[in-house]
Order: sequence, then structure tokens, then C-alpha cells
Amino acid sequence: MGTSYIVNGLVYVDHRFQERTIAMEDGKLRLLASGASVSGEVYDAAGKRVVPGFIDIHTHGAVGVDVNGATADGLEKIGRFFAGNGTTAWLASVLTDTEERTRWCIDQYRAWRGSGRAGAELLGIHLEGPFLAAAYKGAMPEHLLRTGDEALLRSYQEQAEGGIRYLTVSPEAAGVIDLIPAAGELGIVTAIGHSGADYETSMAAIAAGAAAATHTFNAMGPLHQHRPAILGAALESGVYCEAICDGRHLHPGIVRLLLKTKGLDRVVAITDSIMAAGLPDGKYHLGVNEVVVEDGDAKLASDGTRAGSTLTQNTALKNLLAFTGRPVEELLPLLTENPARLIGVFDRKGSIADGKDADLVVLGAECEIEKVFLRGRIH
Repeated sequence: MGTSYIVNGLVYVDHRFQERTIAMEDGKLRLLASGASVSGEVYDAAGKRVVPGFIDIHTHGAVGVDVNGATADGLEKIGRFFAGNGTTAWLASVLTDTEERTRWCIDQYRAWRGSGRAGAELLGIHLEGPFLAAAYKGAMPEHLLRTGDEALLRSYQEQAEGGIRYLTVSPEAAGVIDLIPAAGELGIVTAIGHSGADYETSMAAIAAGAAAATHTFNAMGPLHQHRPAILGAALESGVYCEAICDGRHLHPGIVRLLLKTKGLDRVVAITDSIMAAGLPDGKYHLGVNEVVVEDGDAKLASDGTRAGSTLTQNTALKNLLAFTGRPVEELLPLLTENPARLIGVFDRKGSIADGKDADLVVLGAECEIEKVFLRGRIH
């Protein structure tokens, strides 16, 4: 494949839009001056904005495929759907499950990685549990929750050949604070969540190396002026805060507050989507749980607890624009740079710069998806 080009677009570089030409070759990109001489396949982005591909680090599925039951082909189906919505890279979030099923999921990821695929790049695995406490378990099956177990995590990572990138734990679960630095040594970034931990325990987890808070405000103890709890620790400290911006999990005022408190460089827009994303209302599942989706809102059939979302990242961006009134150039890092930095892939993803992966999204006037490039090829 020769060199191809994107010309005449406003390109998002260094947090602002600039008139530049993008050259793409062997899946990588180079920035050229606007109007540079080109020879090869050309995409004319006149009147449009070119931004980095979105990165979703917390999702459980889409289009009828649940990550906990997804074969390698199922993972590819999710990735193709995501790419159509601007998400060019993602982590497969494995909900707390049996050890046997978790190992099966790891094998499917390895099978996906070992074959040529055309959808969004699956960067690795996010384990949401099993090292969680019961108080704020959300959709986690309580009988499968475990205390911190370094040997088990090490075994999972060895099986995944280093593919586990992200782990959600509850700070108050026995053995978890010692597990956090051990996870770091295994190349795994840890987030705290699904937790009723007090402030001191949460801060101890952050001091031990926890770098993020899982779906902040959701499935965690509330903020109180005398008992700041895990939420107070997440807001005060320098950790990244995941946010589900679907208008259901977080009130728009809370989204604005989160951005004002943490800053634009410490919030990560996730979907926490389930297999119902991209499909109509109905009955679905999330791991071992039966889920009912009504008016796009996913809840456990057993007790009505909210269970993930049907959100896509292109809709999250539009919601953020509506919720905050901020310009798109301020909000794009929530879907691109911030997740890339958090999980350690900013050297090749998350921004438009020489030598980075040519994963690009062309946005129309209303931030609708006009075109998606995966590794330099039109999706």
C-alpha cells in the first residue's frame, strides 16, 4: 500500500485545529503543511475537522455481543461497530465471572490478537473485578467476588501474554492495597471503584499506585463533608476519573462539576456499554446477569440496578458538548489523549503527531462521524 493523504481539513494538533495535510503510510501518519504537494490516494476533508480516533477503555460489548461470552469473531464484531462510531481502539471489559470463564475470555482475546482483523484495535483486557467488595457491587455477582490474590492475577496476565492492561479493584477488600503495586509490576494500571471505602483507605490505594476511579460517582460511596469516602479521594487526588456521559449515570451538572474539579486532562469519557448498544430495547445479558433495556436504559432484571449503558463514544462527545457548552477542542482529550495516557499507549495513539497510528475520525459540522480511518485505511 502506498502513501495516501487527507487534505484541506482542519486537523486537531496540540489541542487546536490547524490547516494541515496528513500523509498515511504503513498504518502511520505524518503531518505536512497545508497545501503540500501530494501524489496518491487523496481524501478531501474540506469544511471538516480531523481528530484522533476515540479510545474506549471500559466497555462490555455491543451489537448483541457480550464480552464475557465473546469469541474472537465476536470481539471483531464489536470492534467493527465501534469503528463506525469513531472508536478506533478499545479495551474489552470482562465482568467478574468464574475463573474458568475469565480464562476463556483471555483465550478469545489471544485468538483475536493472533489473526488479521479490520475493526477497531483491541488494545487488551480490562478486568472489572473479581477483587471487589460487596457493598457497591452493582452488576457484579456477589458469590464470585474475591479478596486480593496476586497469584491469580499473575496467572491471568501470563495467560494473556501481557494483554491485561487495566484492573478495577475495591480498596477495602482484603489484600487489595498490596495487590496494586504488584499489578503495576505486571504492567497493569489499577482503578478503584465498586467501593464503599473510606477516605483514608482510598487514599492509601492511590498512594500504592491506583491511577483512576471507575465510572466516578457510580457504584461508590457518596461524598459527605465529614466522610469524604472514595469519591472525595478521587476528586481531590490526581487520579483520572472515568465518566459515563449518557445523561443517565451522571446529571449534566455533575459532569460540569467533575470537569471543573479534575480539569480537562483528568477525565476519561467511557461508555460502559453492554451488548444492547446499537440495538433496540429488549432483554439482554451482562455476564451472568439478565438485563432489561427500556428507552435505551439498561437495568438488572432482578432488582432494577442500572447495569452498564447503551452509549457510544460519538454520542458521548455530543452529550459533553450539550452538557458543558465547551468547544469541541477542549473536550476531545476526554476521548483520545486522556485514555491513551492512562493505559500507556500515548506513544502511538490519542493524538495526531508524526509516527503515530493513523487512526483518525473526520467530523462534520455538528460533530457527526463523516469518515473513519483505521491504521490509514477507510473503515
